[in-house]
Amino acid sequence: QRQVRFAFWGAEELNLLGSQYYVDHLTEAQRAKIYANLNFDMLGSPNYVRFVYDGDGSATPEDPDDAGPPGSDTIEDIFTSYFKSQGLESEPTAFDGRSDYGPFIAVGIPAGGLFSGAEGIKTPEEAAVYGGTAGEPYDACYHQACDTINNLSTKALSELGDAAADATLTLALSKTGLYPDGSRHAKAKVTGKAAKGGLALAS
Repeated sequence: QRQVRFAFWGAEELNLLGSQYYVDHLTEAQRAKIYANLNFDMLGSPNYVRFVYDGDGSATPEDPDDAGPPGSDTIEDIFTSYFKSQGLESEPTAFDGRSDYGPFIAVGIPAGGLFSGAEGIKTPEEAAVYGGTAGEPYDACYHQACDTINNLSTKALSELGDAAADATLTLALSKTGLYPDGSRHAKAKVTGKAAKGGLALAS
């Protein structure tokens, strides 16, 4: 139903320079054609949690600005429904513009994605659900010299990678808009099946 564009941004750590440049240089017509932005910044943190970006802002009701544009709630639902279908827990994480989805939601493009955790500290409750070590960072090498290609959990990468592929396929095959007739809720079919493939910026 729609094409998929794969984007690998540069200079994210220098204030989202790559993704901001991309969005800034889209015409209004090009922006209007982007169906959704899927963000997969960190998927393999060693002490991971299966975080899903909080598209509807329900996890941060005290800050309504942390909700994404209309349609972002449906993207969140696709991810959480997939994890439930696999018998895996997940939890929301703030949708605060910290990663490369930020420039997209700033111009009203629905977005969503996954995150395995960075410098934050894993709680005892999270350790009980996801394993790993409570009281330690999700990624002790975040922004450190030890953050090499060997600093990852292949289990996290597999679980979150399959969820990313499933959401990409679900959105690419959907025959409806994310918010038809002004509704905040899409009618994209949630497949509940893991598609094998890459990660994507869906457009």
